[in-house]
Amino acid sequence: MTQSIVVQVGQCGNQVGCRFWDLALREHAHVNKKGIYDEALSSFFRNVDPRNGGGGPDITGGRITSLKARAVLVDMEEGVVNEILQGPLREVFDSTQLITDVSGSGNNWAVGYQTYGSAYREQIVDTVRRAAEHCDCLQCFFLIHSMGGGTGSGLGTRVLNLLEEEYPEVCRIVTSIYPSAQDDVITSPYNSVLAMRELTEHADCVLPVENQSLVDIVKKIQHMVHSGKMGSVIKKDTTITSGQGCVSGTEKPFDAMNNIVANLLLNITSSARFEGSLNMDLNEIGMNLVPFPRLHYLVSSLTPLYTLADVNVPSRRLDQMFTDAFSKEHQLIQADPKHSLYLACALMVRGNVQVSDLRRNIERLRPTLPFVSWNKEGWKTGLCSVPPVGHTHSLLALANNTCVKPTFVELKERFVRLYRRKAHLHHYLHVEGIEQACFSDALSSLTSLIEEYEQLDATKGRLIPDAPRLNIAL
Repeated sequence: MTQSIVVQVGQCGNQVGCRFWDLALREHAHVNKKGIYDEALSSFFRNVDPRNGGGGPDITGGRITSLKARAVLVDMEEGVVNEILQGPLREVFDSTQLITDVSGSGNNWAVGYQTYGSAYREQIVDTVRRAAEHCDCLQCFFLIHSMGGGTGSGLGTRVLNLLEEEYPEVCRIVTSIYPSAQDDVITSPYNSVLAMRELTEHADCVLPVENQSLVDIVKKIQHMVHSGKMGSVIKKDTTITSGQGCVSGTEKPFDAMNNIVANLLLNITSSARFEGSLNMDLNEIGMNLVPFPRLHYLVSSLTPLYTLADVNVPSRRLDQMFTDAFSKEHQLIQADPKHSLYLACALMVRGNVQVSDLRRNIERLRPTLPFVSWNKEGWKTGLCSVPPVGHTHSLLALANNTCVKPTFVELKERFVRLYRRKAHLHHYLHVEGIEQACFSDALSSLTSLIEEYEQLDATKGRLIPDAPRLNIAL
């Protein structure tokens, strides 16, 4: 048995993490009708009641007092964590898993990374170590954070460094929420670029998610719900669009966006949580999709994006689901991967799907997708037999694709516009241990990363067509 630990940092990281735990419990309850503490549950939850060693907690009836999430919650403001502790999931966490302060990082990467990172270093290490000691075989750390604020970007990347120091052999998969160009945090370009350097140097895989893409997807779903054509087919409160069930109170505008990211995590962890005919080990993601150490930014796409209300309506055809996964409307960043260069691609399928269906669709799509000439067969596949609740099947595509470059170029341009005028720079330089060289080094790191993608993109025009395969006479 292998286990993974989720580390949630900052307001956004904790809200997304909260949705992940809520939806994961719903999935396990849907499959595990008797509420037995089994191998699937143990991958992300531990049973703290020794009397229930055989029977386990009754997750079907909502009694989850015997379960504790394998998680560490970090935030330098208490608001979100307190909401979680007052909500339906309050029994899933205990005080030993929480690290909070009251003042916050003030949207300042330097305060999060240097001030709070130094002050809470030992507490963070001890808390992670306690979580790791409850694992039989620790397989992976999932870090969830945002890039635009202070705690998520600063303390989040400091935690990433600590994970590498303390557990260098354990895979580190980071889900990073990137701000949109209309972000209301004026210093978000500074925070994002400073965090980018740490992600490039210390993460094994990064799953970038753009706020603007999430906004566009939610608007599209809401339009389909409220239009006459699809209103009777798509549920108004689906696992994607509903934020109910995680925290107390009314649904917030960003809950639907958080749910999409939570569903990304549900799909990427499905093989670790459930059985399948072709389960994908989490360590295999980095091993198969990252040919160059620094180019470990994987573009994610999910399909379907909503749950059907009418069970008699046939779900989207299987072949169409594979086509959707490569369309720009389903990408979690503002990009069209079909017009950029693929280094590798993983397809993680859930539900009643056969290996033959998977292979057939790969062969169908392969001619339309430009792969690097030295990795034409760069496909990794996974089949998990348990579909998400409300679906017959689903697909998560993870692509190592040069289409992430425009996102990084735009981020660099926004950074340079501020940095050229040295705007707001004094807020960072007043923090002990932070010098202006940190900014020039971060900019240089991002520029170098963009150049590496540009060099690969330049080879796209020189792609060698598929050589004819030999026919073997029988």
